[in-house]
Amino acid sequence: MAVYKRGETYWYKFVWKGDLIRKSTGLGNKRDAEQIEAAKRTALAKGEVAIKEKPASPTLADFAPKFTAAIETTCAEKPATVAFYAAKLKVLVAKLGDKRLDEIEESEIEQYTQSRARQKSRRKRPLSPASVNRQLATLRRLLRLAHEWKILDRVPRIHLLRGEKQREFTFSREQEKLYLAAAEAYGDLSDVAAVLMDTGLRIRECLTLEWSDVRLEPAEGAQHGYLTVRRKNAKNSKTRNVPLTTRVVEVLERRHPAGRGLVFHRDDGQPLYQTWLNQQHADIRTLLKLPADCVPHSCRHTFGTRLGETGADAFTIMKLMGHSSVTVSQRYVHPSPETMENAITRMEAYNRAGVRGVGTNLGTVTEADFGEKLQVV
Repeated sequence: MAVYKRGETYWYKFVWKGDLIRKSTGLGNKRDAEQIEAAKRTALAKGEVAIKEKPASPTLADFAPKFTAAIETTCAEKPATVAFYAAKLKVLVAKLGDKRLDEIEESEIEQYTQSRARQKSRRKRPLSPASVNRQLATLRRLLRLAHEWKILDRVPRIHLLRGEKQREFTFSREQEKLYLAAAEAYGDLSDVAAVLMDTGLRIRECLTLEWSDVRLEPAEGAQHGYLTVRRKNAKNSKTRNVPLTTRVVEVLERRHPAGRGLVFHRDDGQPLYQTWLNQQHADIRTLLKLPADCVPHSCRHTFGTRLGETGADAFTIMKLMGHSSVTVSQRYVHPSPETMENAITRMEAYNRAGVRGVGTNLGTVTEADFGEKLQVV
């Protein structure tokens, strides 16, 4: 027998690959001793084929510091992104911190989603789908990182809530005129809004703009002056140059460039607070009876929309607005029937000019005809 009793305890003894394996189980119960003997045989078999026992998965709370460290490394130049993940992770740890990562399956995630969707915000309103989705997106990135590090065998599917609203408000020409006129009573807001509408800068990018990054005069061979958004102030951490319209040049000249320091600042030279501008904007929105989704960021959205309406392609919009992906820029491109017809006209002119003199029946296209058609926008 593989298990036998010696004194008060059971031992196991068997031959494995020609070697005698014998050891005390330290137990006085035969059934328990047999289980110990079986476990030993299993361990030997796994070792023979290089099978290793996988360590237990850490809890979300235990893994959270590693996730935070990874985010701080990959997003070192994006402090706002680091702060975003830190805030969302805090909520996840509070709700799911005691769960092992391999226990966070689809059913657990669905329960979490439903629980968060029923929760009230500080204003006693249900959490918006956008708020819940940002938490789910953080959880998804965390689990994907654990899978990449071989801690998880698979990443569960995470379904975001539907009904997430996007602020789509853009200023019409008449609304813009009324808004800027009303904003003049608040001083800086009028200038900031005009710059945002004509450059597409984010509010933070505008408020951190320095005179050393402004070139009012066009460079040689260029048509416009430009401003530079430095990578330290850009959301995607990439430097970009944005040409200046006549209106922006007038705004900047009126502010008396000093050659150094912030373009937009308080009387004491300190930065303007975005919260002040938000409050001033809210007052004007109420005065003009503009919709609730009209926010300061709508000035930037107006810039992108007008670029698309005037024929700019998605890649040009991406470069000017500092998007991290052309996918974001594509939503500003809405080709009208006229735009599509003009595109076909230009292509046809190009094709006809290219086959001149090749012995076809397409007719003769003059250089003037070709040039004229190419100018259609």
